[in-house]
Parts: sequence; C-alpha cells; structure tokens
Amino acid sequence: MAMRKENIVVTRRSFIAGTASTGLIMGLGSLLPGCSSDDAASDIANGGASKQFSPAVWFEIDGNGAILINIAKAEMGQHVGTSLARIVADELGADWSKVSVKYVDSDPKWGYMVTGGSWSVVTSFAMLSQAGAAGRSVLLEAGAALLGVAVDECGVANSRVEANGNHVSFAEIVSKGDVSRVFSDEELAAMPIKPAAERQFIGHDTRALDIPDKTTGDAVYGLDAELPGMVYAHPMIPPTRYGSTINSIDDTAARDIPGYLQTIEINDPSDIIQSWALVIADSFPAAMKAAKVVNVDWTPGETATVSEAQLFSEGAKLAADNNAGTLFVDHGDVAAARAAAATTLTASYRTGSALHFTLEPQNALVEFVDGVCHVHAGNQWQSLIIPYLAAALQIEESDIVIHQYYLGGGFGRRLFGDQMIPAAIAARELDRPVKLVFERADDSRFDCVRSPSVVKFDASFDDSGDLTGIEHAVVAGWPTLAMAPGFLGAGVDGNGKFDGFSVNGADHWYTLPNHRVRAINNDLAQRTFLPGWLRAVGPGWIGWGVECFMDEIAARLGQDPVEFRLSLLDGSGKNAGEAPRAVGGAARLAAVLRDVSERANWGRALPAGEGMGVAVSFGQERDKPTWTACIAHVAVDPESQAVNVKKIWQSLDCGTVVHPDGALAQAEGATLWGLSLALHEGTRFRDGQVADTNLDTYQPLRISDVPKLDIQFMDSTEFPTGLGEPPLIAVPPAIGNAVFAASGVRVRDLPIRL
Repeated sequence: MAMRKENIVVTRRSFIAGTASTGLIMGLGSLLPGCSSDDAASDIANGGASKQFSPAVWFEIDGNGAILINIAKAEMGQHVGTSLARIVADELGADWSKVSVKYVDSDPKWGYMVTGGSWSVVTSFAMLSQAGAAGRSVLLEAGAALLGVAVDECGVANSRVEANGNHVSFAEIVSKGDVSRVFSDEELAAMPIKPAAERQFIGHDTRALDIPDKTTGDAVYGLDAELPGMVYAHPMIPPTRYGSTINSIDDTAARDIPGYLQTIEINDPSDIIQSWALVIADSFPAAMKAAKVVNVDWTPGETATVSEAQLFSEGAKLAADNNAGTLFVDHGDVAAARAAAATTLTASYRTGSALHFTLEPQNALVEFVDGVCHVHAGNQWQSLIIPYLAAALQIEESDIVIHQYYLGGGFGRRLFGDQMIPAAIAARELDRPVKLVFERADDSRFDCVRSPSVVKFDASFDDSGDLTGIEHAVVAGWPTLAMAPGFLGAGVDGNGKFDGFSVNGADHWYTLPNHRVRAINNDLAQRTFLPGWLRAVGPGWIGWGVECFMDEIAARLGQDPVEFRLSLLDGSGKNAGEAPRAVGGAARLAAVLRDVSERANWGRALPAGEGMGVAVSFGQERDKPTWTACIAHVAVDPESQAVNVKKIWQSLDCGTVVHPDGALAQAEGATLWGLSLALHEGTRFRDGQVADTNLDTYQPLRISDVPKLDIQFMDSTEFPTGLGEPPLIAVPPAIGNAVFAASGVRVRDLPIRL
C-alpha cells in the first residue's frame, strides 16, 4: 500500500498565550489557514484550547504555579521528556521542582508525531527555546506590571519575576496578571535566547522526570493497559510475511480450554497483515494455551524457502552490477580514476539479519467508542501508522486516536505500529475491547528485521600510490520503501529513488578526489520480510564497511590508521560544514579523533595477540551530525580465536549536552549495543523466516562480556544534535580493525566470527 501524500499549507507561525480556566496556557505553532491569531487566542482564553492553532509545543501554568509541559515524543528510556522540558524550563526561568510532563495522544493539533533518527532534541531545540523565551517575556511583562516597575528592571528565576528585592511568583501572575499576548514569527525569530553561561538546567545535573515512576513501578506501559470488558488475543502468524493463504482453521482441541472463546481470521484491506488468525480468550494464559492447539492450515507464499545465503547472494550480484541502483553521491569522475589507476583495491563487507528484541513485546489494546477507534499502545511514529489503520478499517484518520504509553524499548521497532491493525480489526468485529499480546517467539517472527546487507568498495590509486577515488555500492532491503515511500529521496542525477535510512553514512566527511555511492534495493529481501529501522539504521551497518575499508587502504599505503583518517578530514569544500547544526564540519570530526587517540594512548606497544582499532562516524545524517570517534582494545585467543574486548574509548561531540546524565546513559547503551552487534547477536533467514526467535539462541551481549568504557563529551556550546544512535556506529568497525591489529585477520562479516 502506498502512503497518501498530504500537503498542508501553513501560512504563519505564532506564539500564543492566554488565560483559561486552568491557568495560563502557552503554545508555539502554526495558525491554520483562514484564521487569525486573535481568533486562536480567544479560543484558548475561552476553552483552554484552540481548533485554529496547531501547537508544536504547549505548556501550562496553573494557579498554584505548577508547570505542565506537553511532550509529543515517545519515552522509551531515553528521558526525552526531561530533555525537552529542560529546554523550555530553562528559557522560561522555571523552578524545576514545579515542572511535570505529559505524553500526549495523537490529536492532530500536535502536528507530525515521530520519535526516531536521534531527531528529538536537534529538531526541537530552536523551537522550544523560542517558546520558553516567549513565555518568559509574557511573564516578565505581567510581573513587572504587578510589581509596578519597568520590564528592564526585572529578572526571572525559580518561577518568580524579581526586581529590586521584591518578587512575584508565576502563580500570582497567572491569578492576577494580564497574560494575553501573541507573537509573530518575526518576533519569535528575534526573541533573545539565554547564552550558555546563564542556563540553569541545560548541561547541568537535574532530576529526570520519568525515573521516580519507573523506580516505584507506577509507570504505565502499553502492556499494562486495561479496559473493562476486554478480551485477549494471541496471534497466529503465517509461514511467510507475504503471500500466504489460510485454507482452514480447526479449533476443536481448544474448545475444552477454560476461557477460550474463538479463533477469527483477520482480513486487512490494507494488505499489511496477510493471512493472520487471532485466538481470542478471556485471559492471556488461556489464549496462549489455546494457541498451541489451534490448527491453522496455510499455503505459504513464494518466499517460503528463502535463506540468508540467498539474500547475501542476491546482494552480491546487485553490488557487482555497475548499472544497478540510484546515485546517492557522485563527486568527481570515479570511472576516469578507475581507468587511469595504477593499482586498485576491492573488498566486500556484509552484515547479517538482526532483531530488535524489545524488553516489552509488541502489544495493542483497541476499543471503539461512538465510532472512534481508540488505540492504547506505545508508539514512535503515530503519524505513520494512523493512515494505515484508516485504510485497514476503512474509516477517516480523524476517527482514530492513539493513546501514548511508556515504551518498554523501541529501538526503531515501534516506528511502525502494525500490531495495532489486527487488534483494531478484531475489536470492531467482536464489538468489545481487544488486547493483542505477542509471545517472544511470535514477536521475533513478526519483527521488522534489520536487513542483511552487502556493500562493495572499489578504490583506485595512481602511480605515486595516492588514493584517487572510491566507488561504493550499498545493497539491502529498504524499510522506507516498505513503510514510508513518501520519504524516499531522489538520486543526485535526478534518476531513481533511494532510502536515505539505508544509505546514510556512505556520504562521509572524508575528502576524496572522486567518490561515487550507489544505493541498491535488494528486492528478494523486500519480498521476503518487512525491513525495519533498527537503532542507528543505515549508518549502523554502513559504517562497518566504510571504516574497515579505510583501514584496509591505510594498510595498503603503509600509513597509521589514525593519521590516514586525519589526512582526509581536512574540512575542505563540501566538508567544511555549515551553520547551525554542522558548524566546523570535518574539523570537529578530526578533533574527536585526536582526543580519543590521546586518551587511549594510541600507538603504544601491546602484548602479543592484542591490538587496538579505530573508527569514526558522524551519526545519522550530514545535516545534523554528532561527531564520534572510537578506539577498541581487544585480545584474540590464538587457539580458540575468541575475541575479548578489553576496553572501549569514545569521544563524542554533540554540541550542547542538554541532559548530561541521560546523554551518558544513551552513549553507554549505544556503545554496548554496537559491541553486541559486532560479536554476539544476529540471526539468519531459514525457510523464509528468522531462525532464532528467543534468547536461548539469539544471544546479545551478556554482563560478563561488558568491557571497561571510557566515554567523554567534548565541551561545546554549539547547536545540540542527537545521541540515541550515533555512539553505536563506530564501535563494530573499531572492533573489527582491532581484530586485524591483534591477529592479522581481516574480518568482513558482522557478527565477527574468526
């Protein structure tokens, strides 16, 4: 099913403040076509909301001074609510102890809702800063009037407006002051934002708002949701993701199980869910027990015999075809450099299938109330799944509401809420709330798998041995093609489309005289499974090839791997960077590389069988880079060939660190997941399905294998960028390069097996 494209014309942006029955409500967003700011402000004043104003952020101060900041992002352990609230509260001049957050539902007034790509802070920082500063301006004016002084005599701190030893609290201002105000887009752009030295919360240790409830068990996840009269559903998943058909369902053996109700076939007009059945019971244990004896006879689809080897073979064939794919980078003349080369170097790198394995398995609770579909689940991309739900249910998107909950892990799996579709179809058919819950094995079979990938590099060198060009072919299944085709990019020559989330990272910051990258879709992968976005997406596996191949080139040239990289990170031309997000360009990447090599004492003598490896990355996308450099110290057992990672160093430059504790936690988690993908976890396709469906055979990193970590952030006041994914990217290639340094064996497959 192709996503419908919508073009919403927004004429102007405003910050609107008004007094409502609950206190002071302030929002920054877009006025919808055909309305005035005065109309929207009037709506806010009369009802505490506006049908004519689409806020990107909305915060409230009640008569007691409590500050509620609405968060339109998903909380899945990354403390996004705390990070975003800090930005508003810092500019507002709030007392942090009075701040709380609310994770909002999918009301269209919140605009486009997505949490992924390490985008939350980088895409929200300017907007939230302006919103907080505008709110501070409103409170300053009203507070100054109550104090009987000029605005320029006042300051704001700890939820008070202060002047000449006197003060008035936000609570008093809300109760007594005139706080109606509208700011134009131009006024917002000119709004004075606090310099870094004056910030109280950003970059400082403060209490994370989500931790108390998670610690006491009061946090509510999608799996915890309950509704009166609900029944439970257990999925019966077909042998292939696509093309299977149900011949018959026999539930005879289940009818004697207490609590079993029935088994229904799911017919999805959107064709996302194909040939499913749901076992329905009054409890989930009963549903699980019944599912083991319900017999569904399927005819499998055409991919029922596909294996990992076939997926790799198809990838290698496509990578070798110089006419395949869409041009993603085309700098200089790679073909001419190749033709004139004195010597060449060719290598292929591969990554195997990997799963998300979120701690909380997929689930959704759905009920219909007066024709409106209410979905209770944690989700990362509400604006993506709602159109699919509408197509499956054949109702209007406006008749669907997704109620947000904490996510027990997202990692990209919950960017697509396809588990909501069968639950919604069943709830309507049964005319009662239906809670669909996956067991671990079913969750794995239904996963949006990180596609196996094949990349091929061809480097050319002139008579002097200098590197003259690199051609890079990148082959994988494309998640964006499957789920969000409207986000596909156009080839740099105007021909074809590509999935940026399956090729980003190939457009690196190394200065090369000639560089070409082709993005190629593996159609066999696309037809076999639903490719997914797994933490760090394309760069998470593309960096493996790029950085290991750079080491191969350095070895060919007899150069130190760090010095070779520094020679290419000269910041010339397109690699100079630009404001506001990529100030400094490759020079900042070189800086983190120098920093980590100094801290790790790069180049020192090591015992036999040990080695260090280096890799760099810039995060997810060139226009919002997080500069990362990693060094891994490994030991390779000469007899067993076991690889032991002794220590990992990382230097990170994400600009301004908004939430230090959360930033370090994300960096540590991403680093360890990078290690896990490098040495431990992974699966393979067998008979059209993933072979490993539970943690007995799919074995991620264990605590006993965790090495020492030394992660440092560069001091910076530059624009903040993302941290959820970038620290993962350089870890696998750093380990792979360290294995070569320790053993002389060049590994080209992930996970690494000697």
